Amino acid sequence: MYRRIGLSESMAYELDPFGIKIFLVEPGAIRTNFFSGMISAKKSQDPNSPYSQVMQNVARAFEHILEGGSSADVVAKVVPKAVTSENSGLRHLAGNDAEKWMEEKRSKSDEDFHRMMNQLMK
Repeated sequence: MYRRIGLSESMAYELDPFGIKIFLVEPGAIRTNFFSGMISAKKSQDPNSPYSQVMQNVARAFEHILEGGSSADVVAKVVPKAVTSENSGLRHLAGNDAEKWMEEKRSKSDEDFHRMMNQLMK
């Protein structure tokens, strides 16, 4: 994820002189069938795999996060707004939780934010 954000930021700086705008739409938890349709590697489902417990924790965390998630309409409204706005910035958040996470990210060091996200997955 961070690589795509960094690439998008770099492209925004590089292409701006040519009038090409880059936008990052950063949704929070969006209630879709994405997670329920996800297929996990067989090895990660093996109870003897060290990754099995991690996958179970992630699944529980996502179920909890998605309970308060936004509908896909939130993202659908942000995209045209970002594209048509004259002075829109690089980032466009979609959903209340995205705004909360971004505020947490701004208020913490990278290490503290990383620790916080790891705690959510336990």
